[in-house]
Amino acid sequence: MKVVIPLFPRFTALDAVGPYEVLSRLPDASVTFVAATRDAVSADTGALTLLPGATFADVDACDILVVPGGPGTRSLTTDEELLGWVRRMSAVARWTTSVCTGSLVLAAAGLLDGLDATTHWAARDLLESLGARYSNERVVVRGTVITAAGVSSGIDMALALAGLVAGHPVAEAIQLSIEYDPQPPYDSGSVAKARPSTVELVRSLAKRRTEGAGTT
Repeated sequence: MKVVIPLFPRFTALDAVGPYEVLSRLPDASVTFVAATRDAVSADTGALTLLPGATFADVDACDILVVPGGPGTRSLTTDEELLGWVRRMSAVARWTTSVCTGSLVLAAAGLLDGLDATTHWAARDLLESLGARYSNERVVVRGTVITAAGVSSGIDMALALAGLVAGHPVAEAIQLSIEYDPQPPYDSGSVAKARPSTVELVRSLAKRRTEGAGTT
């Protein structure tokens, strides 16, 4: 079971590492982080980097494709070289998946046309402008395409995929092995639950981070 996770400048760390922690525990699974070069790739905060094990040119097939999100996805939606690679991977993969705004990349590649899909709540309009139908579900499974909502939902997506690939007992064992038993101290994990002031604070902080990096 070959799992491939593309990296790009300003990806969100948990989008990539969350699914990795789950899918790497599948029986006979191998996970490869890939990027344009083998140089280290910095996450969106600049405080963490990952070293890819292969380049896009090195990888021509996989069983599972996981496209993470992050501020860097905006520029990827017009990167025809990267989008072409995503299309080629999806054409041979058993499962094509995304986390957070990684779905924008899938949509830009034409893989979500007319499909229900999800993304980070703040990117809803952009996802729909790229041809998908936004769903507020945390994990959306449509055939062999699975999209997850914002950041932490990548763990849920990967566990759901583990159940589809290896069966519920294995998925439950993986969940226990990583002790994934969320008990958050606050109940503002979705727009439906959060106070309006919290939603606006998130938008303000995101705008500040984007402007500070000088890119979208």
